[in-house]
Amino acid sequence: MSNGTGSRYDVQEAATGPRGEKHAGWSWWYLLFLIQFVAVLWPPFYNAAEPELIGIPFFYWYQLLWVILGAILTAIVYFATED
Repeated sequence: MSNGTGSRYDVQEAATGPRGEKHAGWSWWYLLFLIQFVAVLWPPFYNAAEPELIGIPFFYWYQLLWVILGAILTAIVYFATED
């Protein structure tokens, strides 16, 4: 009879995977996030009005570009580290 907490095997399988293999937890792919971190969180790099893109100052379109690039980098890391 089950008390709703799961068996010991279920807990171990959740921690190590279905075949008992441990996951490393870190991959070199995660360094791609560092690119986005540095590019967006260092304002002196993009604190300018020129060049404009369709009348939008560089300061704004640069940040918007990194929203798109961040999504692409996140997808790359996700698919590269997916087990």
